[in-house]
Amino acid sequence: MDAAVVQSAAAALAPAACARLVVKIGSSLLVDPAGAVRREWLATVVTDIAARRAAGQQIVIVSSGAIALGARRLGLERGGRASLEDAQAAAAVGQVGLSAVWEGLLSAAGLTMAQVLLTLGDLEDRRRYLNAAATIDRLLALGAVPVLNENDTVATTEIRFGDNDRLAARAAQAAGAQGVLLLSDVDGLYTANPSRDPDARLVPVVRAVTPAIEAMADSGSSSGLGSGGMASKLAAAKIAGAAGIALAIADGRPLHPLARFGAGGCGTIFLGRTGARAKKAWLAGRLTVAGTLTVDAGAVAALKRGKSLLAAGVTQVEGKFARGQVVALAGPDGIIGRGLAGYDAADARAIMGLRGEAQAAVLGYAPRAAMVHADHLVLL
Repeated sequence: MDAAVVQSAAAALAPAACARLVVKIGSSLLVDPAGAVRREWLATVVTDIAARRAAGQQIVIVSSGAIALGARRLGLERGGRASLEDAQAAAAVGQVGLSAVWEGLLSAAGLTMAQVLLTLGDLEDRRRYLNAAATIDRLLALGAVPVLNENDTVATTEIRFGDNDRLAARAAQAAGAQGVLLLSDVDGLYTANPSRDPDARLVPVVRAVTPAIEAMADSGSSSGLGSGGMASKLAAAKIAGAAGIALAIADGRPLHPLARFGAGGCGTIFLGRTGARAKKAWLAGRLTVAGTLTVDAGAVAALKRGKSLLAAGVTQVEGKFARGQVVALAGPDGIIGRGLAGYDAADARAIMGLRGEAQAAVLGYAPRAAMVHADHLVLL
């Protein structure tokens, strides 16, 4: 890849091009193997953040580390991740210390910290998502630096992000950010795991997360402190990309990692798609659905032309969902999109495969225009 391309890609997250940036910091960077905060390193991150703020860029921080810090204080094994109960307890203790560290360092740099704890439901439910978006927007307008984390104290296996990479991408959507920077203990995406393959090469720019790109991912967390890995970072890149947001993975281990990346340091940047509407980006980035509508090949072709999903093209209805809930759309070859259901599950099953004139007799009322309207669906 040409050096100029790499530099221009990194410039996409510079203050001049990116008014709002989400910076995610992993546990392995913030907390040392003994469970203590790496204060000297973190102070250089805050210096970098202050410099970007002075240059006109608004910053949202997604900070891991609460579980790792709490585990040390409680004496829990496996970094507090031996069980869900341990993780919840560790988070309850560690979040207090984590907030104190951030508040102290940001305050010393003349910045005001705001803590925002989120669960999966806060960004999956449309109304709660809009409320979170409004709160983050107001905090930024007031000059504060929001520090986000998953609310691991109350999150369960069924209702949690599971990693802060995807949380960062979803938070970027809510914040109206133009970029996400994942600071990690790796310096980007490689063609293979570099610790196992000496021929692995860094991939500096990714224009789309294809199956070939996903095949390069290693799902393990190298430090044992975090919950993510390269697979979670690619999932985050897909969420961000669908919203037109650029996402970069960069080596966060050196001092002043933001300044180093901004100066053209190595990393991988995933370019966002253009023209994504806010509601459709929210749909594309969702991690949960209430059910699935399976459609035939003709319906798939119509959806790709920008048409609504009609009941005649639906061949199977799975799940128990209400009108307005998010459902997955599946074609003959797998999941192709998501949308807001125009009918509840029972009515959808009753009219699937039927054309408009036959639906009224089954439903007992005039049918709606579509099973899923084109304005309320997104293809993946």
